[in-house]
Amino acid sequence: MNTMMINRVDETEWQAVADEQIVGHGDVSYRPDGRLFVSIDVWRDEAFDPLAEAMLGELPTAVLHTLVGGEDTELTARWERAGFAVERREWEYLLPTRAAVAGPVPEGVTILPAGTADEGLLRELDRTVRAQVDAAVGWHTMPAELRPHPAGDTLIDPSLYAVAVVDGQYGGLIRVVSRGSRARIGLLAVRAECRRRGAGQALLGHTLAVLDEAGIGTAWTEIDQANTAATALFERFGARRTGHLAELVRRPH
Repeated sequence: MNTMMINRVDETEWQAVADEQIVGHGDVSYRPDGRLFVSIDVWRDEAFDPLAEAMLGELPTAVLHTLVGGEDTELTARWERAGFAVERREWEYLLPTRAAVAGPVPEGVTILPAGTADEGLLRELDRTVRAQVDAAVGWHTMPAELRPHPAGDTLIDPSLYAVAVVDGQYGGLIRVVSRGSRARIGLLAVRAECRRRGAGQALLGHTLAVLDEAGIGTAWTEIDQANTAATALFERFGARRTGHLAELVRRPH
């Protein structure tokens, strides 16, 4: 093989070239939640390390994240060789909508369908649950936010959220994005003082019923492996584990 050449194509993309052919590709991108993710795809194994070295050398002060399939030990080892370490793992789940049995909505809990909540109160609820999660386990343990939103505005699109009202106050929310015959549950959270009232179960049951009525047969979500309460809730609704991801992080020294 000729000498490996690494070219930075633009601000976010690198290429590895050998024998006058592109043998690898790397890129960086900001997620809507502000995290900087890197990815590398190679067609020759020996291109990975030079690509990683070049990319990380030009991003020396950034906290970098990457996602790897939980069973891909070889790729995980490559990233670890580049200075990354596994920080968290999350399960991937698939839920049937038709088979879901939610049961009655608990006393004192009312569900506001998606798009019907007061936007000001919804934004306040969103800020509250984020602050509570961040103060406890950290917001990074929640499913990744894939849809963009304005800087400083964490409410991605008010029309995507259903809300649980608990004893007259906005106590929980769920965000769902439909994609063809499937839908992604990107967020389900209940404020601390409203937990253990059945609000989360009512929100999930309502959401699955709405999806079923719309002809969407399955929903998918990701859950941090340490979140046993969320895992138990989704599995009560027939969620089936389909895989898992490892998130690796490299912090500047």
